[in-house]
Amino acid sequence: MSLSFELSIEVSEQYPFNKESLNKIEQNPWVKNQWPLVYFIKNDSIKVAYVGESTNALSRIKNHLGNPDRRRLDTISIIGSDKFNKSATLDIESNLIQYITAEGTFKLQNGNFGLINHNYYQQGLYKNLFKEVWNRLIERKIVIKSLTEIENSELFKYSPYKALNEDQYSSVLEILDGLTTKESNTIFISGSAGTGKTILATYLIKLLSTNVDDLQTEDYNEYELKEIKYVRDFRLRYPRAKIGLVIAMTSLRESLENVFRKTPGLKPSMVINPSDTFKLKGKYDLLIVDEAHRLRKYKNISWMGAFKKNNQKLGLDNSGTELDWIIANSKNQLFFYDSAQSVKPSDVDSERFNSLLSDKSSLRFELKSQMRVKGGNNYIQFVDDLLHIRRTEKEKYQQENYELYLFENFNDLHKELEKRETDFGLCRMIAGYSWPWISNPKQDPPPKPDTTDIELDGLKFKWNSTDKDWINSENAFNEIGCIHTTQGYDLNYAAVIFGKEIDFDKATNKIIIDPANYFDINGKKGVADINTLKSYIINIYKTIMYRGIRGTFIYAYNEGLRGYLREHIETYKKGIPFRILRTEEVKPYVNSIPLVDISAAAGNFSDLQSHAELTWIEPPFNISAKKGYFICKVVGESMNKRIPNGSYCLFKQDEGGSRNGKIVLVESTSINDAEFGSGYTVKEYHSVKNITDQGWKHESIILKPLSSMEKYEDIVLSEDDLLNFKVVGIFDRVIE
Repeated sequence: MSLSFELSIEVSEQYPFNKESLNKIEQNPWVKNQWPLVYFIKNDSIKVAYVGESTNALSRIKNHLGNPDRRRLDTISIIGSDKFNKSATLDIESNLIQYITAEGTFKLQNGNFGLINHNYYQQGLYKNLFKEVWNRLIERKIVIKSLTEIENSELFKYSPYKALNEDQYSSVLEILDGLTTKESNTIFISGSAGTGKTILATYLIKLLSTNVDDLQTEDYNEYELKEIKYVRDFRLRYPRAKIGLVIAMTSLRESLENVFRKTPGLKPSMVINPSDTFKLKGKYDLLIVDEAHRLRKYKNISWMGAFKKNNQKLGLDNSGTELDWIIANSKNQLFFYDSAQSVKPSDVDSERFNSLLSDKSSLRFELKSQMRVKGGNNYIQFVDDLLHIRRTEKEKYQQENYELYLFENFNDLHKELEKRETDFGLCRMIAGYSWPWISNPKQDPPPKPDTTDIELDGLKFKWNSTDKDWINSENAFNEIGCIHTTQGYDLNYAAVIFGKEIDFDKATNKIIIDPANYFDINGKKGVADINTLKSYIINIYKTIMYRGIRGTFIYAYNEGLRGYLREHIETYKKGIPFRILRTEEVKPYVNSIPLVDISAAAGNFSDLQSHAELTWIEPPFNISAKKGYFICKVVGESMNKRIPNGSYCLFKQDEGGSRNGKIVLVESTSINDAEFGSGYTVKEYHSVKNITDQGWKHESIILKPLSSMEKYEDIVLSEDDLLNFKVVGIFDRVIE
């Protein structure tokens, strides 16, 4: 039995926020009846605000009027509903803090204490109520941006005001306990992609940077008070604490600098790279290291001289790593770590981390709840099993609220991704390093503006044109990103392209790697063991498959891997883009032309007049229903320079004459084309004629593929093969 009820909210008039207005505020029915409610205090001229909730609003408002910071605000609105309860108002307060902070109109005076997501009765119903609250705020021009627009912003995704789940909050309390009771700490937070490691990192640095000296504790609930006590203890132990957030990856570091720039109490200078840890006089009190698995060692890096000098400052030889720098330059270290996301030989070896993890003095916590991917932990486990060939289930992956599809044709993938980009935004294509970066703008001389790197089924793309915050760059949707520009980021949909370097060997039931087609020079230099390189490449694909919140679209360049993925992932099926006519509607070649299935044709081309034997469709508006024309679906990559895989094409029955250089649909028992089935193929026609005094005859016919993929070869038919050879149709066009 499902329970439901009507939910509606009331947003009051804007009362002046001063002592003289208390009597009027007290007459508000929600305030008067001491009902759970939410309130919003603001000052439009300085764009500063505060969000709160209470069951005794009048008392809370009086307290606020005694707070010097709060007295800078000049209006207050009451948000109430007869369906509110304490859990609901805490939830709405938390959401308002998250969204208003990221929306950017107001800077909030709120700290981020005690922001926790609790499960409560009929919580799902109240989520819709928050949307109504937000719409009311937009109507009153208090805020401007929609929820979707905010959710796609980097400020929202990495906001230190994000409400934590129970998993994260429990870790926060234990981390704070360690930082306030021990002289020095090495703390590890492990968790797979999407478990909220970066969110927890920004939450902690904001929390520990908050001035709690003058807080009136009666304004806070039990969760907030716990954290406030820990923060006070931390600040007593480390007055004017020196805290840094270390990010090894350039792209993510720049994004987080932008977030810190817009967050009250934080500065972009707090986000640093590992080398910056040497710049401070004395040690940092705390270094929080996000994506610690990407810390580097002295191998395959472009700045080996500077790296060596940093090692020498600590008396280390070339075996020193960025991990050593962080430990040496700080009193406490907090590492967010996932060994499965190590993707290059320059990454610090997992053995080095394991030695720290096994140290009895190290604190270890694990995040288990999946916060990014709507497919949850089931999807994360599926990807892990899929790429390590451990999946035993016969059923293909299915999840009601997550779109996972394998695409046979990249044109179809791109069109579907474009639709999702229109609907949701933040949809990006990501590939393995299977193509050289010809368009690299840092080359000397620079490449021509129209230079492209990757061609898939006739579509051409550049690699990411910037390595800094590429996800949010202007032309990102039209480019293809890599692991280094996407690791650590959230997308609504990720289109993952498995490149030429990775395939599947059905005979051995193993994924295989081709180093010759892997173009990350620093990603393979010095890696002698093919299995080590394979583990890096698989980690890359796992990591980028974890980027999509709502879904992941897959394309595999190599047919072997595509076949393996096809066994486990639903193949995208494009509907027939025509209206099929009922028998009584059909007027052959007047209002209809036949649609013929090549794989099941079996001689059907001999009589395209047969009304009952064929499927008749209404042609698109720009195609006339002329006699002799028919439509076929062409599958495969052998003609992808002219005909994208899976395209519906218009053909005209062959009437003789020269066919040289034309694309033709041919029938012959000598042809066994895996893509079209026995007896048929579509290729470009070329003939070699033997001319004598008696006339001419075909010496051979060459059927040429027009493909961007080198594996396709000419089909050469000798004189003997031509006895049962027939040109069925001449290609006219692809029907868009």
